[in-house]
Amino acid sequence: MTALDTLQPDSAARTTTEAVVSVRGLTKVFKDFWGRPKARAVDNANFEVRRGEIFGLLGPNGSGKSTTIKMLLGLLYPTKGHIEIFGHSPRHVKTKARIGYLPEESYLYKYLDSRETLDFFGNLFQLAPGDRNKRTEQLLEMVGLNQVRSRTVGEFSKGMQRRIGLAQALINDPDLVILDEPTAGLDPLGCREVKDVILALKNRGKTVILSSHLLSDVEDVCDRVVIYYGGKIQADGTLKELLTERDSVRITLPVLPRDAMENILSTIRRDVAADRIQLDNPTQNLESYFLGVVNRARASEQNTSGATSGSQVAEYLRGGAESGAQQQARVLDRLVAVAPVAETPAPIVVVPTASEVEAQKKLAALAAPTSAAPEPKVEVAAKPVLDEAKANEKLANLLGKPKA
Repeated sequence: MTALDTLQPDSAARTTTEAVVSVRGLTKVFKDFWGRPKARAVDNANFEVRRGEIFGLLGPNGSGKSTTIKMLLGLLYPTKGHIEIFGHSPRHVKTKARIGYLPEESYLYKYLDSRETLDFFGNLFQLAPGDRNKRTEQLLEMVGLNQVRSRTVGEFSKGMQRRIGLAQALINDPDLVILDEPTAGLDPLGCREVKDVILALKNRGKTVILSSHLLSDVEDVCDRVVIYYGGKIQADGTLKELLTERDSVRITLPVLPRDAMENILSTIRRDVAADRIQLDNPTQNLESYFLGVVNRARASEQNTSGATSGSQVAEYLRGGAESGAQQQARVLDRLVAVAPVAETPAPIVVVPTASEVEAQKKLAALAAPTSAAPEPKVEVAAKPVLDEAKANEKLANLLGKPKA
């Protein structure tokens, strides 16, 4: 799977104001056996998720994120409030067919292999066999499980199970994808690939709801977030609105000669106290460094028995999500390509030999229908006529009666 950096500038324009998910006054209270309130998991939550948006649900453990997701899926009934998914109730059957869901724990059949697992879930969505096979091949290649497709899911590590779980969530090409801790148990390479898939879905106008404790992943891909605590939404907005520090400015410069740097610093110190100025070299994050090491190892053809990096996002998920430059290149390639001209072979005349002609005549004679032989007549012998007097005489002798 490759990073889709070229998709990110175009993807922002695909976000619209159309609400795919609308939540108003959502409340969920769990009760005990006697009907007494036990825990208020979600308390008066209000938010909207727009089409083409990556929306993050954040919060500590037990803050109400998973409960909210289950109510969005129709798995739990809200105590109070209103939920709409594509303008319908979460329990609307046709609406459910447009949703892809990766739960926090991968609940898979451990005796099925990767291909059988995806075929099973594709069959649940009533996909045609041809589409199921095509999507299965693309998804296995995308999540890096193509080389271990013959192993059963029960033999997979947790990270590999998350990969096949992500593939099953995308088998129906959903319009709304809900991912609950999608990068849990994944190596940094798998985390980067999951984020690339999420960005590709956004670029196609899909909507993604992401719940994660890895804030760096959320920061990389999400447009807007809500932060839960105690079942209530404590903060919401775009990442730029929430994270920008308005009282400070960062200036990034190339390496300058020492004299030029001293002149710049002296100018800044006229208006800013020296203890508020920080001067250091920028550093890359650990994920970028790790990916560089792995890519160099892969380039040297190092073998691995575990999951590998997928080649690219599945074709049916990318859809028309190519940048303008890529589309123009494809058009130019088709225009300049010279179609091969098929040469018409000269007819070959075969002259049969005398022996072959004789053999063909014999075969024709054998194949010709012969006149039907007359059916033999079956003569049925006439039944002899019994003498009634003799029959009575024999019957009288047998019964011991005197002759009449």
